[in-house]
Amino acid sequence: MSRDVELQCRCGKIHGWLRDAAPDSVNRVVCYCDDCQAFLHHLGRAELLDEHGGSDIVQVAPSTLSFDRGTELVTAVRLTPKGLYRWYASCCKTPLGNTVSPQLPFVGIVTELFQQAPNAPRCDEVFGAPRGGILGKFAIGNPPPGSVKPNVRLLARTIRKLLGWKLRGKAWPHPFFDRASGNPKYPVTVLSTAERDALRSLCGPRPARA
Repeated sequence: MSRDVELQCRCGKIHGWLRDAAPDSVNRVVCYCDDCQAFLHHLGRAELLDEHGGSDIVQVAPSTLSFDRGTELVTAVRLTPKGLYRWYASCCKTPLGNTVSPQLPFVGIVTELFQQAPNAPRCDEVFGAPRGGILGKFAIGNPPPGSVKPNVRLLARTIRKLLGWKLRGKAWPHPFFDRASGNPKYPVTVLSTAERDALRSLCGPRPARA
């Protein structure tokens, strides 16, 4: 059964909703890539990574995600000039969603965003358990089972979701991009090579220790 899920940033200034959430309507994965690790280190939120450096992410259709308060605090960073747009709350550094472009209709949301609202349900209850891990070659320590080699079943599911969302018009309205121009609605910065290299040393598979 689908449900509307309330979401908010850690300090509560940004608030919104995910509509019609259910295990069959989203794709939940754990990503171990060094870019996801670097993003959370950049925000100073490395505590959101699991023991192997994984980010618990729910991929949703853009039109199902909306914000009704605090959008003036939304901003984004790109680790490279052509990297993902990684949206976050400038007020408290809560990750809000990862996107490629408006042409690829998905938003990947770190589950932290769903846990801050009052009386928030457990993510497993709403989205089901993660369906697998990806990019385990970047994991810290021993990669979790099944995360290194391509997961064909998970990849096929992801492609079906993206195609279905695009064909059913779920790319718009988009929470982060303007439909008329295709441009980001909110400020975006791009890390310098030096900034990115500094973050690399903190990421798996063998992160530097303080």
